[in-house]
Amino acid sequence: TGKVRYVVRDFPLPMHRQAFKAAEAARCAADQGKFWEMHAQLFHNQGALEVEALTRYAEALGLDLPKFQQCLQEGRHAEAIRRDLEEGRRAGVRGTPTFFLGFLESEGTRVKVQKVIVGAQPYTAFKEAIESLLAAPKQ
Repeated sequence: TGKVRYVVRDFPLPMHRQAFKAAEAARCAADQGKFWEMHAQLFHNQGALEVEALTRYAEALGLDLPKFQQCLQEGRHAEAIRRDLEEGRRAGVRGTPTFFLGFLESEGTRVKVQKVIVGAQPYTAFKEAIESLLAAPKQ
């Protein structure tokens, strides 16, 4: 309907040793148009995120393996992930998942946050929050 925009930011938690490289793998897959497919692989295989496993997932998705491996080895997206981490810290993120709901500010690049949902919540929590924001007068 165009009423909601979903934006993903990386926030690999330091306690998860392989989380940063997994975030890189998702971005490397995105370079080949397969972000969400890799995201699903990573989510379903959270206990197996070493580089060899990431390569297996890329192969299963039909990615160009040499390009994918070069992207991972070079750390092509590492700086962008570090920026996401810092932005998340400044916004008060302490764990994942964390969702910020609000409205785009007038310049259309930042969100004026109205509500924060922390943790894995049921669909109804999001439905109620989004519906209440859409029904409320814009500030």
